[in-house]
Amino acid sequence: MKTGIITTDTYLNHYTGQGHPERADRVSVIIENLKKIKNKDLIWGKPLQFDHRYLEITHNYNYINEVKKSFPKKGLSFLDGDTVVSPGSRQATFDAVGSVISAIEGVKNKNFQNAFCCVRPPGHHAEASKAMGFCIYNNVAVGTNYLLEKYKLNKIAIIDFDVHHGNGTQDIFFNNEKVLYMSLHQYPFYPGTGNNNEKGKYDNILNIPLEAGTSSREYLNAYDFILKKLKKFKPEFILFSAGFDAHKDDPLAQFHLTSKDFYELTKRTMILAKTLCEGKVVSILEGGYDLKALKESTEMHIKALLEYN
Repeated sequence: MKTGIITTDTYLNHYTGQGHPERADRVSVIIENLKKIKNKDLIWGKPLQFDHRYLEITHNYNYINEVKKSFPKKGLSFLDGDTVVSPGSRQATFDAVGSVISAIEGVKNKNFQNAFCCVRPPGHHAEASKAMGFCIYNNVAVGTNYLLEKYKLNKIAIIDFDVHHGNGTQDIFFNNEKVLYMSLHQYPFYPGTGNNNEKGKYDNILNIPLEAGTSSREYLNAYDFILKKLKKFKPEFILFSAGFDAHKDDPLAQFHLTSKDFYELTKRTMILAKTLCEGKVVSILEGGYDLKALKESTEMHIKALLEYN
């Protein structure tokens, strides 16, 4: 079976300013590295144009208008202290969302079994009415709402292994019994949310806060709780918020994972996904700020997607 890689060149035009950690090189190093993999089961694709009402289901209408007006004709504009937009950001943000929708369509139409969306800006900090932490639109949340609305699915699981808690995704689905959001993250840490008592209205939120210095063994043991909850929930589709900043070399956090750990956690999930949802999985890039670690870790993630689809 095949794995889709969905990406676009417009990420290059989302300029965040000199020295900003969320920069175009993050996606460039991943794409350049993945293109070296000579595997006929790796299928490259581009984002689809999509109905913007899926943005409106996910985000507050006033917020969407505010974002549209924020893109400058030249220079930079700040949505918050960390979240920067430039003239090229407009198309990049739409293409990040469109890539997720393209990946979902590819899986649903059996063009490939699973997919990885190599996109920026990331999305999981973006709340219904607020930009945060480099994130403008919540890519994984729009994809989830697309599955709920277009395909009338009743059980979607989001696994967020970014080192930072996905406060935005939690915010959007806190009261939605059809969506299970699960996150392992450094705590206490940015953005300050993700305590294990934040459970959602229908016990549909699972937060696993871990201390700075968490080792590979400790992390993978904790990941078993994600898999247990996943097994109990029995999703029809799984989405990864795939941040690679839990790597020991990442400059923005203090976990001690190695690149191979991302292979292991992906493999464990994919084995379970086969029995739960016929392996229907779409993964969306979130964080990861050391370029070498990001290149290696995404390769490990893709390796597991290919081998266990």
